[in-house]
Amino acid sequence: MFWTFVATVFCGLGAAGIALAIRALSRNTAPKWIIPVFAGAGMLGYLISAEYTWFELKQSQLPEEAVIVDTESDGIFWRPWTLVAPYVTAFSTVDTKSVRQSQENSQVVHFTLYRFEQKMTDSVSHRVHIMHCGNRELVPLGSDGKPRIDNMKRLGPQDSLYQTVCQ
Repeated sequence: MFWTFVATVFCGLGAAGIALAIRALSRNTAPKWIIPVFAGAGMLGYLISAEYTWFELKQSQLPEEAVIVDTESDGIFWRPWTLVAPYVTAFSTVDTKSVRQSQENSQVVHFTLYRFEQKMTDSVSHRVHIMHCGNRELVPLGSDGKPRIDNMKRLGPQDSLYQTVCQ
């Protein structure tokens, strides 16, 4: 967050410097208002660029055993450009090294699912899940290690999470 703020300020200062150079080259005939307009456009341009490249940056930082199984792209009302071209705001990965079969039933696997979200600051959460590969039922484990049956979901046969964990 701090470094994003610093980079945003420097982009604004750099763009304002370009506007000052334009005024100097035009012998101050260019209007003064281009300086704050350039500064604002520079800062906004940097923030938009950072939003759209966030997913690729995070993807490049993942280890090889992390497989992306889901992405979320949202259009946000107060960012009108995202309604035209949405960007990835969150994604989920499975740590393939954490996938292990249950000793009681070979159809049941345990694995860790990570969720990355782009907010004011990046957030990462993880949760251990159980999946019955025979009927594609996914159940998260609570903090006490017990299955949360009330949060059970049935996945489709083409779901990437099911295919990554069970095949």
